[in-house]
Amino acid sequence: MNSIYSFRIFRASVLLAALLDFSARAQPSSLSATPVPRRASIILIVADGLGYGDLSCYGQTKFQTPNLDKLAAEGIRFTNYFTYDGNSPSHSSLLAGKNLSHLTQSADADVLIAANNPTIVEILKNSGYHTGLIGEWNLGDENSSGAPWKKGFEEFAGYLNPADAENFYADYMFRYAPKSIFNDTNGQVADFIGREMIYVNTAGRKGQYIPDLYTKAALNFIKNNQPDQFNRYQPFFLLLNYPIPKAGMPVPTDAPFSGEAWPQAEKNQAALISRLDGYVGQLQEQLQKLGLTNNTVIFFTSATVAKKAGGVDPQFFRSNVSTNDLRVPMIVHWPGRIPAGQVSGFNWSPRDFLPTAADIAFTKPAANIDGVSVLPVLSGQTQTNLPAKN
Repeated sequence: MNSIYSFRIFRASVLLAALLDFSARAQPSSLSATPVPRRASIILIVADGLGYGDLSCYGQTKFQTPNLDKLAAEGIRFTNYFTYDGNSPSHSSLLAGKNLSHLTQSADADVLIAANNPTIVEILKNSGYHTGLIGEWNLGDENSSGAPWKKGFEEFAGYLNPADAENFYADYMFRYAPKSIFNDTNGQVADFIGREMIYVNTAGRKGQYIPDLYTKAALNFIKNNQPDQFNRYQPFFLLLNYPIPKAGMPVPTDAPFSGEAWPQAEKNQAALISRLDGYVGQLQEQLQKLGLTNNTVIFFTSATVAKKAGGVDPQFFRSNVSTNDLRVPMIVHWPGRIPAGQVSGFNWSPRDFLPTAADIAFTKPAANIDGVSVLPVLSGQTQTNLPAKN
């Protein structure tokens, strides 16, 4: 029977506890791209709507964010990382390594990355990394040149439609899982591209909170793709896009802030931020358990700043200094390579991620980018060693 229910060749499409097991053990990206042993894996965690002062390591005093504080204490915390006023521009600049003014919209998709503009994902994939995306993707649907698997992602679990991505109890998740559908008739395997049902959320039920599911998928991706002798120590790149803690988004409970004498909207917002902090803690624990901490670089930031919405006042948590301040948190963690306890005022933005990640991967970025690698800053070198920014 040729059906989405018959696929089982690789673990890439196995549901974990009837929900989601994100990927198979990593296979080489291509026969011609042999991974260089022991290159660092890269995890990029991007929140949405997290303000500059929303974390306790950035000055927020109403509650603590211990896992992100620990990430910062063991790495480097930037005080002048600037994003764009919009999710799509931020992600486009980050993936393409360009200023927004230099990005060209594709002719067949609602994207800001042209088909001939290589992304950092494609660069890493072509240099031997196994690449995955979990979360929201609003740079092109499955029929466009902006589909995630056409921009370098070898696996995808999330949402292509921004409206669907804000349904935190959706009854499906969009999946791209290569070589995962087995045809009993001809014995062939094909890619699965489409919706995978989340049955506990059908008929209006709220059995599974989608951001929680993203984290489960990320933990599985790390476990199943850990560099080891079986995959020739192939490193991985994981982009984890969380749609929280954007103001007004639902949260299963306002705990542990239920008893606070705060407006309900602020209790919910604090619960979202605390939940996000917990996700980061789970990822750190997984890396430690697998012995991957010292050879995995974690970048944590936000695609957009905090905004007043849903009854939430960003100033309640000291999110931003002023209404036109586009600074957001940026924390980078790489034990053994990034000296612990650093605080840097170096000025950078999403465009600089591409050359930085390329440097970490010992590969070259495209020649026509605007970004500058900040690896010298991460390594504790003087910032004057960096090329001048335009």
